[in-house]
Amino acid sequence: MKRIFKGIAALSLAATVFATSAVTTNAMNDSYTYNYDYWGDVQASPDFYTVRRVFNHQELGLQDRMKNPQGMFAIGNKLYVCDTGNNRIIEMMAGENESLSVVKTFDSIKGDVEIKELNTPTDIAISEDGNIFIADKGNARILKLDENLNYLMQFDVPVDSTLDPNMIFQPSKIAVDTAERVYCVATGINKGLVKYESDGVFSGFVGAAEVAFDWTDYIWKKFATQAQREKMEDFVPTEYENLYMDYEGFIYVVNGNSSAEDLKAEKAKAVKKLNLMGSDILVQNGEYPVYGDLYMGNGGGHEGPSRFTDVTCLENDIYMCLDRNRGRVFGYDDQGNMMFAFGGNGNMDGYFRYPTAIEHIGHDLYVLDSQDCSITMFVPTDFGNTVYEAIEQFDLGNYDRSGECWQKAMDLNGNYNQAYIGLGRAHLRQEEYGDALEYFELKYDAENYSKAYKQYRKGWVQDNIGIIIVVLLLLILVPNGIGRVKQIKHEIETADIFKVD
Repeated sequence: MKRIFKGIAALSLAATVFATSAVTTNAMNDSYTYNYDYWGDVQASPDFYTVRRVFNHQELGLQDRMKNPQGMFAIGNKLYVCDTGNNRIIEMMAGENESLSVVKTFDSIKGDVEIKELNTPTDIAISEDGNIFIADKGNARILKLDENLNYLMQFDVPVDSTLDPNMIFQPSKIAVDTAERVYCVATGINKGLVKYESDGVFSGFVGAAEVAFDWTDYIWKKFATQAQREKMEDFVPTEYENLYMDYEGFIYVVNGNSSAEDLKAEKAKAVKKLNLMGSDILVQNGEYPVYGDLYMGNGGGHEGPSRFTDVTCLENDIYMCLDRNRGRVFGYDDQGNMMFAFGGNGNMDGYFRYPTAIEHIGHDLYVLDSQDCSITMFVPTDFGNTVYEAIEQFDLGNYDRSGECWQKAMDLNGNYNQAYIGLGRAHLRQEEYGDALEYFELKYDAENYSKAYKQYRKGWVQDNIGIIIVVLLLLILVPNGIGRVKQIKHEIETADIFKVD
């Protein structure tokens, strides 16, 4: 009910103050980075990230231009890019001076295999053992190579009775866990992620998306004729757009094809975090669901909801989703609170024409643009580093230092909700419940306010238990004593009536 109320209030305010289709666009004219407040209003923010460099083929020292690059993977200080249109993989190394240098490129593999040339590679992953996995989409296979590009094995079309036997296997995105099990997003397969064991055996589907449908259509189908049902849309799960395996082995998946109505009604989820059983464990305790822009009107020639095309997660559990619709990056914490949003469509540094992949090395972000054929490197600003330090110090149990960092972030941006909430949580962990209550109240954080108030009330009772007991005793004994005195007085006054002469 609270979310419904806030949503109505926010939409009403937006309709009154702004043109609904350009709320976020107008805010971006004043600030590159923004966020939303409790009421859903756009709040300008100091930049969380800034562009360090934009790498094209000339910057990278490549002889020819990349063509429709689609996939990207980072491990250690190395960055791998699938130059899909040129049927090759580019291996790069990030230097200390914030540079990228090409280590090697390859378009074919070695070993005893019939097809050695890559054909439309769309994604790549590197295991902890250094083995290379490539979604070789044009050759309908997933390759496993050693670090010297020698062929080890391949993963072919999954054998499942529910799949069309004439289907052409088109693996588009892949992830590999520590045991070298492969998880794959494949075009035309909407049953979830395709899972292979390390020996190449298909072992099933993981985390199928929920089916979103309208109850009126569902009921109508029950009473419709066969001919009418054939003309109606089928209720089928949607395909995932991309996936990312974090440092703990959880898989983030994004669905960039949900409608605005399904997202707003929370019938569909733009982001999921899957455990080993394929269950969604993504925490969404933020004021608004995790689906990017709240306002989905027409602005700058782009309409509808944010379309997440990729996701990456830092080791502090901040995950970033890349919006291919409006060219933006959205950052969320492990509770589902939006930390920042930046970017846009355009030709300037920090803007994109058609972003397709996002990766990170440390706190630095790399965004791949398939139309501009470039990689943009973002580094955190002083504000961004301060927020990251606040979060990481809190996770380490250094609540004093975390509170200091949150205070610094608040000094840099007095409208930043997470700074108030972070300060409140730091005070809460230090058992300073009164101070925590003040910060939670300022930003309408009802859940944390309840936690702090419960502890504040418990502490108050413990500190005043003696007074409480005395007051309770007085409330019980004094009325009883007064009643007893009155009774004795009455007995004395009426005793003469029964006196015997």
